Amino acid sequence: MAQITAGLVKELRERTGAGMMDCKKALQENGGDMDKAIDFLREKGIAKAVKKAGRIAAEGLIFDAVSADHKKAVLIEFNSETDFVAKNDEFKNFGHKLAELAIAKDIKTIEELTAAEYADGKTVAQAVTDLIAKIGENMNVRRIHETKSEDGFVATYSHLGGKLGVIVEMTGEATEENIAKARDIAMHAAAMDPRYLDKSEVTTNDLEHEKEIARKQLEAEGKPAQIIEKILIGKMNKFYEENCLVDQIYVRAENKETVAQFAKPLVVKSFTRYKVGDGIEKKEEDFAAEVAAQIKG
Repeated sequence: MAQITAGLVKELRERTGAGMMDCKKALQENGGDMDKAIDFLREKGIAKAVKKAGRIAAEGLIFDAVSADHKKAVLIEFNSETDFVAKNDEFKNFGHKLAELAIAKDIKTIEELTAAEYADGKTVAQAVTDLIAKIGENMNVRRIHETKSEDGFVATYSHLGGKLGVIVEMTGEATEENIAKARDIAMHAAAMDPRYLDKSEVTTNDLEHEKEIARKQLEAEGKPAQIIEKILIGKMNKFYEENCLVDQIYVRAENKETVAQFAKPLVVKSFTRYKVGDGIEKKEEDFAAEVAAQIKG
């Protein structure tokens, strides 16, 4: 049996991120064998991770990456339970590496990403489990989106420190000037939250739903039936202007130009916007209760 020295405990702690007492116990339980002690801690960590897996992970960050030729971009939502953990450098570094891995391996789905090798023979799924055990919160890779451009280019924009992420696909060449313009349009999409790219994406059901709401409002105002239809035309044009990216007034415009006009001579081909926690039902807890829960582990 190897002597359990302070240096050995320190080395194990640096290699695993586990606490000093856990590292000492792991070495004692395994006769000072470093590899067996690491396995011992991983097994303990996995048990802890499983316990935490039922917690709602609705915070986190959106990570983005773009290929060197600007032909491919990805957005990944990586969730944690609290915003505090999302600000942790280790969490951020992990998310950035996931995005870079997705670009390098041309990964398009969560299944492909979690099965991909992360480092040292571990899959992404295993690496997430290890990170859960180390940091002490549930985490998960929630979604991924890849945009490829065959005859144009892509650019990304990250907003609010990663709370929002946008990819835009444009026609034209990926020149420095064009990429800057594309990023400005992505920034606009982050700020204005368009529902559609253009009028062609608005479904008949969506349009009829908006018309019906507007019609009832006009009837309640006592507008004559013969002019309601004329007013509805203007209201639907306003609906397009407010909800279609290319028809929105560009957020930095000084002369009321639309996004489509700002983009010229380029054309916006597509966009994808991710916001952290969209669609996740968050559990409401006060701060004191959250702290107490963290202390209890």
